[in-house]
Amino acid sequence: MANSSEPSSSLSFTSSSHISNAVTSHNITSSSVSETGHNLEIISLSKLSSNLEQLLVDSACDYSDAEIIVEGIPVGVHRCILAARSRFFYDLFKREKRSCEKDGKPKYCMSDFLPYGKVGYEAFLIFLSYLYTGKLKPSPLEVSTCVDNGCAHDACRPAIEFSVELMYASSIFQVPEMVSLFQFERRLTNFVGKALVQDVIPILVVAYHCNSSLLVNQCVGRVARSDLDNISLEKELPHEVAESVKLLRSKSQPDDECDTVLVDPAHEKRVRRILKALDSDDVELVKLLLSESGITLDEAYALHYAAAYCDPKVVSEVLNLGLADVNLPNPRGYTVLHVAAMRKEPSIVVSLLTKGAHASERTSDGQSAVSICRRLTRPKDYHAKMEQGQETNKDRICIDVLEREMRRNPLAGDVSIASPTMADDLHMKLLYLENRVAFARLFFPTEAKLAMEIAHAETTSEFAGLSASKGSSGNLREVDLNETPLMQNKRVLLRMQALVKTVEMGRRYFPHCSQVLDKFMEDDLPDLFYLEKGTLDEQRIKRTRFMELKDDVHRAFTKDKAEFNRSGLSSSSSSSSLKDNVSYKARKL
Repeated sequence: MANSSEPSSSLSFTSSSHISNAVTSHNITSSSVSETGHNLEIISLSKLSSNLEQLLVDSACDYSDAEIIVEGIPVGVHRCILAARSRFFYDLFKREKRSCEKDGKPKYCMSDFLPYGKVGYEAFLIFLSYLYTGKLKPSPLEVSTCVDNGCAHDACRPAIEFSVELMYASSIFQVPEMVSLFQFERRLTNFVGKALVQDVIPILVVAYHCNSSLLVNQCVGRVARSDLDNISLEKELPHEVAESVKLLRSKSQPDDECDTVLVDPAHEKRVRRILKALDSDDVELVKLLLSESGITLDEAYALHYAAAYCDPKVVSEVLNLGLADVNLPNPRGYTVLHVAAMRKEPSIVVSLLTKGAHASERTSDGQSAVSICRRLTRPKDYHAKMEQGQETNKDRICIDVLEREMRRNPLAGDVSIASPTMADDLHMKLLYLENRVAFARLFFPTEAKLAMEIAHAETTSEFAGLSASKGSSGNLREVDLNETPLMQNKRVLLRMQALVKTVEMGRRYFPHCSQVLDKFMEDDLPDLFYLEKGTLDEQRIKRTRFMELKDDVHRAFTKDKAEFNRSGLSSSSSSSSLKDNVSYKARKL
């Protein structure tokens, strides 16, 4: 009776009866009957697939007899289905059959099944859905895309990792037809050509463990052609694979190649000893090795290594030595902050920013620290709602901290000079700063000069816009025809850094004057910029407003000076003594 109410069984019997009657009554050709039977078989299998899927998605159909814990979440499964579809689960349940009968509903932990790799909650649900229905669902966007709005999501880390997890699941749980049927290897091969080389590493690792020789060869070739250093290869790849990459690199370099960089074995050995000491969390030994070897932390790129692989406490201790440049790019063009962003460890990111790391620095391929974090972070993790008292997701913390740092520093805006639109935006910011500092020098020249000296703004060249061809004296500007776009960008950024620091010094030591200047730049600059333009009445009004502005600035400066007097600075102090005081405070800060 129970079977008579099953939808798929009822359909199957009715369909057979219908075909039989049709053949007898109407003499339908055998080919037509065969085609009709084939279509009905498809309908029947599709119905069966939908019915079995309900066991997974419908809480009212919870007849599971086992649970698998994935990322802390219990997933109910039916051992008969898993055993029928997977040799791995068949052997597992057969081996534990007697103990399960005694202890009731068994529970398994996903991590106990995995000798290597990782299979997340969403990937396991997709895998289970295939076992139950024979169909592969689309990848959930919340775990197979990143939170970088400019990313096409065709080769970002979350997209790669989700495919990698599905391949791990099909290999470990011994469902090989899933790999061939849905062409996981082909998908991952497509990623190899598009992805950043560091994102190819997880593909290479899964290909190695899943014995996919074709995919291994593709990845090894890609990594061998890259600029990934040997130490990183040894840390992140199985020994056999790392050696294959090194061997391919050595074969691809001609013996007579003039540009081949010769590695000093003694130097490399000393560097490796320093990095090994970092692995042992022994910073005192690191200091000893530095003094004995004559190698600096920067030469060994030890801070980059610590940020990538060591405990955050070790990174903090190395930073406190004060012997490393936190903004030094490694041979790949990555600063320590870029490396920390790839690791997504908030304590390291904050420590580096506290020590002066520049969030605006970009890699040689144009990535900032925050864009690196965004491309590594899944929407699920970024938008996860945390219960009170629960630890906040580290991915979100890193992005928030870096974005705040970018907003705090005008230089840290997510701009790319390679883009014409972004370049114009950068130049507009620079022109604003040039105008602001110029008016500060006009209103209180001594104090503005003091702030510029502290910021070393005088050592950088003034920016007058893209189309400016004459200097302030009216003479033609000297143009360096040998200056490359890269050199020009560097000069522009250095000038902006100096001007930003000048404005910061002004805000810190002359806050009232800065407020007046802010208001002037927002409200009066368009009208007062050209005092000689307009009718005679308009010019007179402008000059009157200009004199009022000077009075406002004078009153503001008097207030600032009074605050200095109250803080212990004599009212008769000269500009030189004021400079000494500001310089002293700047050193303390």
